[in-house]
Amino acid sequence: MNTYRVAVVGGRPAPIAGAKQLGIDVVLVHEEGAYDPAIAEHCERIVHAPIADGQAVLDVLKPLHDERPFDRVLTTTEPAAESTGFVVDALGLPGVTEATARALKDKALTRALLDKHGLSPVRYRMVESAADIARFHAEVGERIIVKPVDGVASLHIHPVDSPEDAERAWEALRAADITGIIAEEYLDGPVVSVDSFSYQGRHLPIGYSEYRMNERYVEWEVSTPSRYARPWLAELRELTPKLLDAVGLTEGPSHSEFVLTEKGPRVLESHARLAGSGAPELVRRAFGLDLNRMFLTVPLGIDELPATSPEPLGGAAVRFFTPEPGTVTAVEVAEDAADEVRTLPQGEVQYVFLPYLDEFRDTEVAAVIGKGVGETVPPLLTVADCVSGYAIASGRDADDAVAKTEAVNAKIRFETR
Repeated sequence: MNTYRVAVVGGRPAPIAGAKQLGIDVVLVHEEGAYDPAIAEHCERIVHAPIADGQAVLDVLKPLHDERPFDRVLTTTEPAAESTGFVVDALGLPGVTEATARALKDKALTRALLDKHGLSPVRYRMVESAADIARFHAEVGERIIVKPVDGVASLHIHPVDSPEDAERAWEALRAADITGIIAEEYLDGPVVSVDSFSYQGRHLPIGYSEYRMNERYVEWEVSTPSRYARPWLAELRELTPKLLDAVGLTEGPSHSEFVLTEKGPRVLESHARLAGSGAPELVRRAFGLDLNRMFLTVPLGIDELPATSPEPLGGAAVRFFTPEPGTVTAVEVAEDAADEVRTLPQGEVQYVFLPYLDEFRDTEVAAVIGKGVGETVPPLLTVADCVSGYAIASGRDADDAVAKTEAVNAKIRFETR
């Protein structure tokens, strides 16, 4: 029997690969058909429950906990954040509480806690009509953003520059059945993120990345270490722990996004989980720390949380392919497109967002082609639409890594109609 036991709720649980070798038994809680059955080889067992239902998750885990207690209950996914916190509280374990998970999911609550602690001033208001939006826009006197208060993945974000925009935004959000709606002043500047890890209330900022995105704020490229963040690094490393303290986070990974405005960094949002879009692999390549491994080992005391933030060893970037929406009629791949190119089998269900990523750990430049002839490329309305494939690269620095993914993108051409 292994020394440690954890439950992992939902998500694409790549971090549990290799857990057995670390002396960790993993019970995975997931929904039938929503995970790759091959993950079972890394688990003590898999049990099924609706992952967003805290009581349902507790019901399947409590008998197992009574037999042999869990050391931690964790999640890698946003939909299970509050439910996992509910179980953490019910079992009296260290970790991300339900209150912290809710404080991060509810953007108005995040803003209120920041205000309470005198951090990152941003004007905001919950709105209940187009007139409310128009009034807030008039008070701010310049562009505002209207979005779901618990939104994810860049969905349903509407800039408002006029009363007509306010009406359009309200109608669009209502048509999408969005109920909680927040209006915020528009934060003008580059978006950067800080990936951190916490243990016993100490927060260690590790990686810092930047993004390129389309007109709908959908990120199609991530690169690290961020050139934009470098001049603001001291402020970001000071603000991030204060943000995490304000929401009550004491342990585990976090991903915090900021806008670098003329007045300094302002919090956009934060999450008590590993970041998406391959960020842990980019951080590993650029900074030498493996967040996927730390997800399990630091809370359990197997690995120590480093004393100081690491300096970059190089750069890394991931770029999603963004062909024109439509039906794919041809895919042309140059022989020298990348060190390794993989193609997804058509019709095969993908349980992970960046397939084969784990297999590219030692590959400097790699690519995955996600769409074949006859398949459909969707419009890029959310990060979840980045399904045509990707390129990932290591480099001397972020510029070098980005240049390598740009070169891959130029050598893999999709034709659509």
